[in-house]
Amino acid sequence: MKKYLVEFIGTFFLVSAVGLTGNPLAIGAMLMVMVFMGGHISGAHYNPAVTLAVLIRGKIKMNEALVYMVFQLLGAIVAAVFCMELMGGKTFAPAPKEGINVLKPLLAELVFTFALASVVLNVATHTKTANNSFYGLAIGFTVLASAYCVGGISGGAFNPAVATGPILVDTFNHGNSINHLWIYIVGCFGGGAIAGILFRFINPDEI
Repeated sequence: MKKYLVEFIGTFFLVSAVGLTGNPLAIGAMLMVMVFMGGHISGAHYNPAVTLAVLIRGKIKMNEALVYMVFQLLGAIVAAVFCMELMGGKTFAPAPKEGINVLKPLLAELVFTFALASVVLNVATHTKTANNSFYGLAIGFTVLASAYCVGGISGGAFNPAVATGPILVDTFNHGNSINHLWIYIVGCFGGGAIAGILFRFINPDEI
């Protein structure tokens, strides 16, 4: 239960940073410190796409991965409600650039979620980087750089929980962001899956 609670807490603060600031620096920094906070307990995924990558890589079992994802989603939902209360009832949700061809934000989410999941697998699960002291920085800066690169194109979620929690709360409050949810489900999980598969191909000795 300790692992799941850490996943809830880390995802809660990550989504809170997204909702309250929308600032890539704050979001990357929050993810970094939360990774350092919970990495030794749960692995500090805070992201269902990362959990999928770790599952494919073989470092977590299916039943545990599913519970991780549930607690990540719960953390995101609670954070979205928390932000809504602090912001006077205003909701938030990631959204692609208005009027853009939908394939562009989909591709952006897939590619940069792949980058994030690949960094996590190589700095936090590889035996050659075991017990390093930089993994939180690497993961936080990946999200920071990714948000600056394509945040204006896709909304910069790189995380199905970061998208789904706020979108569900926004939809419950009569928003229409649900129309974009599939982009983050398909793109983010696709990027995580490719990262896990490619890790196994590049590092057969790690399997």
